[in-house]
Amino acid sequence: MTQAQDTVTTRREATIDDLYHVPENGKAEIVNGKLVLMSPTGDLPGSAALEIVVSLRSYARKKKKGRAYGDNVGFVVSLPNRKSFSPDAAFYVGARTGGKFLQGAPVFAVEVRSEGDYGPRAERKMAEKRADYFAAGTLAVWDADVLIEEVVRCYTADDPETPKVFHRGEIADAGAALPGWSMPVDDLFA
Repeated sequence: MTQAQDTVTTRREATIDDLYHVPENGKAEIVNGKLVLMSPTGDLPGSAALEIVVSLRSYARKKKKGRAYGDNVGFVVSLPNRKSFSPDAAFYVGARTGGKFLQGAPVFAVEVRSEGDYGPRAERKMAEKRADYFAAGTLAVWDADVLIEEVVRCYTADDPETPKVFHRGEIADAGAALPGWSMPVDDLFA
């Protein structure tokens, strides 16, 4: 009779350097020590995110403060369970970093739902991500649902559980995160 041996397997935690080497330059975030790959998005979510970035870019130029960023830009943070974000659209006021990822969270982040972003598991994951955004210093997060409910939910750091909901035909904003900025919800469907 042989004695069974316990094998201890150690897994290396993902690092920011791993983000620079994601296969085919794909989109990923580091969550709970793992590199979490994100699939590409489709037509309506992609064009909605672009409309938001264009509006944010106009706001940045008008205010001469901050910058708008589109999909697949990395924001490095230092939370116990998360080391990065890659929102669909964002507004950032920190220093430029050249070719490196931005340091710190955006003041405003947008997550545009794709087809796989529905159901109890997806809702739980999105709520966890919003909590991480707020823990990292983000002031407002949009949950833009352009596929089913056609609404924008604006969650804010001062009331992270109760979103302000904007419907088609209304003007959505990011509250105190971006004073004076707003855009028509209908523009997300242009």
